[in-house]
Amino acid sequence: MALSCSSLCSQLSLIRHCRLGKNRITHGLYSPFVVCQLPLCRHYSSSEVRRGFARYVASKLQWANTKYEDFLKKRFPRFFLLYHTFVEGFKLLFRDAKDIRRIKGKMWSDGVKFQDLPYRDMEKLRQFRRDLIKAIPLVIISIPPFANYLVFVLMYFFPRQLLIPHFWTPSQQLEFRRVYHSLRARHHWPVLKGLEYTSQQDKNGHLQTQLKDLCAKVQSGANPKASEILAIRSLFSGPPLGIRRMSVDHMRHISPLLFLTPRLPGFLIGQRLSSHGLELLQLDRGLSRLGVHQLNDSELRQACYLRGLNADVLGVNQCREWLSQWLQVSSSLKDSEVSLLLHSIVFLSANYPSGPSRH
Repeated sequence: MALSCSSLCSQLSLIRHCRLGKNRITHGLYSPFVVCQLPLCRHYSSSEVRRGFARYVASKLQWANTKYEDFLKKRFPRFFLLYHTFVEGFKLLFRDAKDIRRIKGKMWSDGVKFQDLPYRDMEKLRQFRRDLIKAIPLVIISIPPFANYLVFVLMYFFPRQLLIPHFWTPSQQLEFRRVYHSLRARHHWPVLKGLEYTSQQDKNGHLQTQLKDLCAKVQSGANPKASEILAIRSLFSGPPLGIRRMSVDHMRHISPLLFLTPRLPGFLIGQRLSSHGLELLQLDRGLSRLGVHQLNDSELRQACYLRGLNADVLGVNQCREWLSQWLQVSSSLKDSEVSLLLHSIVFLSANYPSGPSRH
């Protein structure tokens, strides 16, 4: 009897210990198995343990990363700027990749073609393709342990040549866009001279005169009207100024207007000009559906910059006015007249807002 009472007291003591702080009464306390059913004594699965451990490790890593960033910010502010740009750049890149996955999924599931996408989706898809080609070497370099320090060196010494805009600081973005535009503007004059020379081969005297007058007007520093550009559209649908009928030398001057390398065989240059020109024409049609006034300031400047204008030195109203004039030309063109769209980069931007580009 004494042993039974002692055993009972031990069970009750254990139960009270497990339910310390609880004010509820549980029936069946005399069962020797009731302890296993109590909330504070439940069995944790291995997956729960792993998730809890992962959360613990993640919190510690986040704490260590915060301390590391504070240390860099106080002791090495210039290096911290590069580090911060690197981290934020990858965040933007992964976010864009997520958006691209969504757009691609929509295209595959709904059978939507590129030209039928909303303008913003078309522009994001176009830009991501270009950025991805340039970013692949950087991503590969940063994979091995501690290789991100090599990336920091590249960011510091060769940011414009090796990095995509995701990894540029705000001041670098302004500077590099100015540099790229100046490189593009060097080809304005050779394109106009090439048009003057090529116009002599056309048998239609009236159109030949109109093309010469248009080139002379641009060379004098004036800005042509959309109607003056569209008046010569038939010259750019076949020889000698069609997208696949131009001379190789002339195509080599057109390629930098779209930031394409001219250091390729002639047939490849022609294919790339054709595909990029049609893509730009499809973007213009999507932008016409959306409306220029629907663009925010950043989107507006980016749209102007893509089409040949250095929008960073212009006001928002100037950019909107210029882009509206561009769309007047592009909205009237057929796919076969895409060559005129590429030449309009020179016609409409060479003297805007002032003076021809004589580089």
